[in-house]
Amino acid sequence: MLTALAPELALFALAVLVLLIGSLRRTGRGPAGWLTLAGLVATFALTFAVPEGTSLLNGSFVQDGLSLFATRLFLGSAALSVLASMTLRQAAFSRRSAEYHFAVIVSVLGMSVLASARELILLFVGFELMSIPLFLLTGFLKRDAVAPEAALKFFLVGTASSAVIVYGMSFVYGVTGSTSLAGIPAAMAEGHPLMMLGMAFLLAGLGFKIAAFPFHMWAPDTYQAASTPFVAWLSVAPKAAGFVAIIRLFVEGVGAAALIWMPAVAVLAGMTMVTGNLMAIPQQNIKRLLAYSGIAHIGYMLVGLAALSSSGVAMMLFYLVAYTFGNMGAFLVVQAVAQSEQSEGIDAYRGLAQRSPLLALAMLIFLLSLGGIPFVAGFWAKLYVFWAAIERGMYGLVFLGAIVTVVALYYYLLVARRMYIEAPERPEPVPVPGLLGAAIAVCVIGVVGMGLYPAPWVTLAMRVASTLFS
Repeated sequence: MLTALAPELALFALAVLVLLIGSLRRTGRGPAGWLTLAGLVATFALTFAVPEGTSLLNGSFVQDGLSLFATRLFLGSAALSVLASMTLRQAAFSRRSAEYHFAVIVSVLGMSVLASARELILLFVGFELMSIPLFLLTGFLKRDAVAPEAALKFFLVGTASSAVIVYGMSFVYGVTGSTSLAGIPAAMAEGHPLMMLGMAFLLAGLGFKIAAFPFHMWAPDTYQAASTPFVAWLSVAPKAAGFVAIIRLFVEGVGAAALIWMPAVAVLAGMTMVTGNLMAIPQQNIKRLLAYSGIAHIGYMLVGLAALSSSGVAMMLFYLVAYTFGNMGAFLVVQAVAQSEQSEGIDAYRGLAQRSPLLALAMLIFLLSLGGIPFVAGFWAKLYVFWAAIERGMYGLVFLGAIVTVVALYYYLLVARRMYIEAPERPEPVPVPGLLGAAIAVCVIGVVGMGLYPAPWVTLAMRVASTLFS
């Protein structure tokens, strides 16, 4: 039992240790950042010692391929964010470093619990354990002009989505008489109207969590206001957690009745792709552009989910990993440029290739990956989810996805144009702190490595997804 809970117990112990250090050392960065980074990396390694297929608490908590895959994604992305956050210059990150890292660890713990939950109450507890620290981290720079407002908006939207999820769960419990996911397939097969209503509320609440249209309104303001290394992580890990919850409920939980939800998920995917890409075009703030770009990528991932097949879910998981490297890398480059230029506007990237050619090349690689250009990770991610949808005969959705992918290339290449064609306003190179440069390098390696040799990642994703349909 303790072996199966090893990652969660390690994260809990790490959170207590960081909090204790914070209470003993009130000023200066101290060891909290390095301890958090080392703890996350050690816990990542520990997940490989966890026996796959373990079930605890009468099946309410499992350590299967999906949960371990997701937990490693949460831990790896959090470690990259913590590495980059240690270069932040604001006094709050020195004065309250332990608080910041404690909140990150607790949120990762909530994600890990969520990924392993096969019971509605535990699922909701995991969501709240993940979400509450995110509200705190969004408004961490409380003396900033916009951070408190963005945190409040994020909090209000987040609590509303939680209320919708609980409301949906109440209908599911009322019909099945149980909070276990095992009771859902029989009720869905009977077509009970209250069961359908409850699952619809659950899908809407989870739509808030992943920032799918029309539940996306919190993302742009939150991304613009919060610290960039945190936003890099916020843009990928909580969304991955939301997708894992959707898989648990609407693929694994519903069983054969999952086909009922294919049209709804397909419509949600189409609207999300179109809205995210069109809203990104007029943006002049690079973080808001990446926020709307991220909404569009949620739509692409929903295409794989809408296929409701083993290959569709597998390619969605592959997409999550590719998106993690590409999107986090882009945000980390934004952090380097913003620290140097004191601006998050797209105009700050004028002539970046002449000033800092390696940094500009890294940003170009990330933008090409997000745009789906061969042969980087994002190309295979889009190709695979579209192919999974084609196998299910969803030609219209794939055609729409191909069109808006071309639209996305337009605004990605606008940034590339500023970097490589327009003249710089000043000649000095953009300084990149060593730790931030290391985090960017990891993302570059991930994007290029997955692009040149995607086979191991595809095989892993297929193995994880196949267990959900066996």
